[in-house]
Amino acid sequence: MGYWGYFVVGRSERPLKELEALAGAAEGLSPRSEAADGWQVWEYPSGDGDVGSMNALARETGAPALFGYVMDSACVVVEAAGPESGAWTTCLARAAMAGYIGAGQEGLALEDYFLEPSDAAERAAAWAEEAGRAVDAGGLLDVLTADPDPLAENLFFRLLDRLTVVPL
Repeated sequence: MGYWGYFVVGRSERPLKELEALAGAAEGLSPRSEAADGWQVWEYPSGDGDVGSMNALARETGAPALFGYVMDSACVVVEAAGPESGAWTTCLARAAMAGYIGAGQEGLALEDYFLEPSDAAERAAAWAEEAGRAVDAGGLLDVLTADPDPLAENLFFRLLDRLTVVPL
């Protein structure tokens, strides 16, 4: 069995777990990594519970925020928001995610839940721009269309690296 859990990414002078937006999950959050300009990655290792709202986190910090929900190390739901640009959702390891979607709801496709990779790459580039970073949407598209090889959480951290907020 693989990893199930959340990674929470945001920028703040304070530890993210101290913020009101993540108060409901504060007890379960642990620091994963820090990067320049106050960027932080926190981990909530569980498939249960409510981590909080990335929209609320973006509003509270005044900076873009991103959640990655890893499902059995097979795929990742990526939810992102910026205080100005709003929210968007996509996934990593689309073939594996399609298996989860297909097992849950008849008649609904992956595209009913998540942005297509090319659209997600454009939204991710705009998210990074709002964060003060200039990134190449093509490099993001490579990650958004990649297979997990072998763990989907590695794709998530590769995405953070390509967004230039938390380098590998």
